[in-house]
Amino acid sequence: MSLLKVSDLEVAFQTPDATVRAVNGVNFELEEGSTLGIVGESGSGKSQSVLAMLGLLARNGRASGSALYQGKNLLTMPAKALNRIRGNRLSMIFQDPMTSLNPYLTIERQMTEVLELHKNMTRRAAKQRAIGMLEAVRIPEAAHRIDQYPHELSGGMRQRVMIAMALLCEPQVLFADEPTTALDVTVQAQILQLLRNLQHDFGTAIVLITHDLGVVAGLCEKVMVMYGGRVMEHCSADNLFARPSHPYTIGLLRALPRLDQNGAALQGIPGNPPNMAHPPSGCPFQERCIDADARCGERAPALEPWRNDATWLRACYRPVERMKSLHEEPSHV
Repeated sequence: MSLLKVSDLEVAFQTPDATVRAVNGVNFELEEGSTLGIVGESGSGKSQSVLAMLGLLARNGRASGSALYQGKNLLTMPAKALNRIRGNRLSMIFQDPMTSLNPYLTIERQMTEVLELHKNMTRRAAKQRAIGMLEAVRIPEAAHRIDQYPHELSGGMRQRVMIAMALLCEPQVLFADEPTTALDVTVQAQILQLLRNLQHDFGTAIVLITHDLGVVAGLCEKVMVMYGGRVMEHCSADNLFARPSHPYTIGLLRALPRLDQNGAALQGIPGNPPNMAHPPSGCPFQERCIDADARCGERAPALEPWRNDATWLRACYRPVERMKSLHEEPSHV
């Protein structure tokens, strides 16, 4: 049985003027020790999908569908029951550590509270465990830094504190929302290795939300490409980078700088993401797609197996024979 199974997940926000449908019919399964990368432009619904599962949507947000963790639906779970596993069995690295950390509490109090609540550790033992985790994420002078407040740390250090907090209880599922954004390349490599070690030692499953396709290539086995609140393509990382099947995926890969094209202009995707308060009637990518036709504006294509492969899904009307024109010199990571 899957550790986490998400079915027909939808997230909508009610505003005074309109209903914003941020996530529309997302489905995926997560096995123990596996890594799923969720990629796409800002506003595609990546973060809201995860926040919905953890019961962390804004007050005007509503989620429907199901997110089964060990057979129990997270979306309908009582708050007390969800609190017992959130931060313990299910943990999250948030994107902005400055707004996620409490400015009135020391790093020690914010870290030890997690261990005291979920692991019944004493304050002293919890502090030693927290210092060890800060050292694991490469924070220098961890025994001194743990007594400081968030504003006394650099942006990169705050990000590493967030990662350390998420790993304290050795969660079964780790949701990581842009976990390496504020880190330099060297520290980023160290953090990614730390996540690999966590998977190896404890079988932790990871859902990685990122714009960095390089991180996806180095860490993820499967990738889900989202756009306009919908899944455009869902397949193995190997297939995504070697043979992308959706025009949006191909556009993302072509926008990457390449070492063999030094000085060449980047090929961006023209246009802007759709306004989800007034989404298009058909495929959300139709206005930016180089090969959209009349069907694309009438109804959104279903997410279906590609090349008769049940593990490789895409939402596009483009026939197999017409994909060749888009595969000329695709970008690789």
